[in-house]
Amino acid sequence: MGVEGGMKCVKYLLFFFNFIFWLCGLALIVLGVLVQVALHKTVVINNVSASSAPIVLIVVGVVVFFIAFFGCCGAWKESYCMVTMFSILLGLIIITEIGNFGSGTNSVPDSCCVNVTAGCGQGAMEDSSKVHQMGCQTVVEELLKKNIMWVIVAALVIAFLQIMGIIFACMLMRGIRSGYEVM
Repeated sequence: MGVEGGMKCVKYLLFFFNFIFWLCGLALIVLGVLVQVALHKTVVINNVSASSAPIVLIVVGVVVFFIAFFGCCGAWKESYCMVTMFSILLGLIIITEIGNFGSGTNSVPDSCCVNVTAGCGQGAMEDSSKVHQMGCQTVVEELLKKNIMWVIVAALVIAFLQIMGIIFACMLMRGIRSGYEVM
């Protein structure tokens, strides 16, 4: 017995948006591989610190891919377990985004070093002979400050979509559960 009425609309909305996010996750994975090949002329990652951008793209793509898979397939199959897993994972993502994880150490990525070697950025943040002092963080911070309104709008839209995803998933879980109780 499937969901009926308004729950059918929630089911298809959850499916549709998660299908789009699933495609976006796949696109991020492909983009990460393409960036790796463009930068290093190989798919194999030999130096992790030099391949940080492709690794981030691939990891974020894989996370989005699997979370959207649970939401998409859970909605389509009306699987209580998959929709619950989707809701929990999306909640964990929101908690992770809210928490500001920082190492708090005096280290920088190895790619910031003047001479890139493994571990060269450990404890070398203030040493101008070892690391470039004008790093990516400063440039990115300046870019974000210049476009703060767009950053705020993007953050609010993403937060809204994630919260609506959790609400729709919980509504669908309730609809699926009540369908099971009738039987």
